[in-house]
Amino acid sequence: MLSLFQSKPLLDESTTHWIIDSYQWALTHFDAQEFKTNSQLVLPTSEFYPGRVSSVEEMAASVFEKTLAYAGMKNWPIKLISPAAYHQNPQYQQMPKLQFGEAIRGDTVQVFTQDFSQTANANVHNHIYVSYNPNQINQPQDLVASYAQAFAAILIAQKGIEPPGGEKFLPQAIDLMASFLGFGVMFANTAYQFKGGCGSCYNKYANREVALPENEMVYCLALFTVLKNIEVKQVTQHLKSHLRGEFKKAVKELSNKRNTPAFKRLASA
Repeated sequence: MLSLFQSKPLLDESTTHWIIDSYQWALTHFDAQEFKTNSQLVLPTSEFYPGRVSSVEEMAASVFEKTLAYAGMKNWPIKLISPAAYHQNPQYQQMPKLQFGEAIRGDTVQVFTQDFSQTANANVHNHIYVSYNPNQINQPQDLVASYAQAFAAILIAQKGIEPPGGEKFLPQAIDLMASFLGFGVMFANTAYQFKGGCGSCYNKYANREVALPENEMVYCLALFTVLKNIEVKQVTQHLKSHLRGEFKKAVKELSNKRNTPAFKRLASA
């Protein structure tokens, strides 16, 4: 009888398993030590993105540099170029194969050319180019999320190890990876794109690409929060109001899984 009053889980069982398995994949292949010691929950505040800018280009560059650093990839040869240059020159859209020392992320990571003959930053032919969407300048959370999405995609491509479920789950794995890198709040806040309203307050071209829906991004964020022992209040005050209840529910569900074999493997990775 009591089971009639149990709340329904936030996600179906197969989706929950995929998210937990994918976090295990991320911890195994994308530097668990960096995750444990340095990864932080990046918030949409002036503490994380301080400073004033006087142009679209300065704004794009400032957000790019800070987001790259928070991702633990500031030593990677990733360069920002203008949208016009990126789209006019196909060469900028090609990605060289890089090699790494012991770590793949963090302040001390060493990045080399494919034959290890020199550091990747020393050779312009080994640079990876990223651009931005000018329409997102007035939607900074979308701008941050789009950069984080690009960095997550680059990280996965360079490692060359498919996520649980294989290649068809790459778009979803990229979104999950961005949450793993610390950008879960802004990914949850930008997962649902409002389609109505007046023409002056809605710009469809400013929205980021979405692979994981809102409730699944919230669950990814909750998993990051539980693994990093972050207080719930620190997260909820920066989430859209309609996401706060789902987030608290996800944290509670995951906290109840702490003694399961799958969660113990995550915690000990």
